[in-house]
Amino acid sequence: MQKIKEYSSVEEAVRDIAGEAVTITDRRSVSGGDINRAYALTLSNGQRIFMKNNPGRGLGFFRAEALGLAAIGATNTISVPKVYGIGEDGSGAFLCMEMLETGPKISDFWEVFAGELAAMHRADTGAFVENGRYGFSGSNFIGATPQKNITHDSWISFFREERLLPQIELAKRYFSSGDRKMIDRFLDRLDSLLVEPEAPSLIHGDLWGGNFITGPDGKAWLIDPATYVGSAEADLAMTELFGGFSGAFYEAYREQGLLQPGYRDRKDIYNLYHLLNHLNLFGSGYLSSVMSIVRRYY
Repeated sequence: MQKIKEYSSVEEAVRDIAGEAVTITDRRSVSGGDINRAYALTLSNGQRIFMKNNPGRGLGFFRAEALGLAAIGATNTISVPKVYGIGEDGSGAFLCMEMLETGPKISDFWEVFAGELAAMHRADTGAFVENGRYGFSGSNFIGATPQKNITHDSWISFFREERLLPQIELAKRYFSSGDRKMIDRFLDRLDSLLVEPEAPSLIHGDLWGGNFITGPDGKAWLIDPATYVGSAEADLAMTELFGGFSGAFYEAYREQGLLQPGYRDRKDIYNLYHLLNHLNLFGSGYLSSVMSIVRRYY
């Protein structure tokens, strides 16, 4: 897996990336999500670099993102931007990476996307978690929320202990005593509601429509991962939560044979994690969606 370089300033990173004599000639603000500031850096040699900056977060935030992108890239299945390095200076933590020039979608964009995602889900996970277990080599983030990746032998145990329970604990102020009783009963039933995957999969972890872009080759490139080794079904379920994926994508993915019988009955349980995270990040507007899923299954 790619080693992540660390720098003491953006200027040091630029010199290492492009050459000792190269300087930044333009720093232009671009769209980069709600959490970080994002810039397109133009260098004196004509090269462009995409940089994220966050003065309120430490280096670990961008290290986690860089390691997630490196893990996906190491599978050699689906494209991600190249990470040049991370660092921290007077402006805060930063991440420097390849600046992608987007192009028009290829004609079979969604079918190719599904096939490449399925190939990533089939890739060997031994480099990320040993002995066919679930988790990741370190903790990371789901959006702005810390995400623990302590390893488990069981996917269901991992999903309960490292995904649902931390979010439920963060959200406890939103739940009535009756809500919490239903949640506890739902958690007790999880072993009968979910299935263990036939094999663990490296997953993006936050695969909604805003976390892929059309790259210069006209294919889907993944960005902003919350990567870990889990169930491929959890990745696919997330694509359905907020929409934006074509029907051709789902048809092509189903043909890959990775979904076990009963996926349609399980997908909302996987998306409960993301709805809990939105409840914690954005407030009580998501409470009814959370409790609707709990009531359905408890």
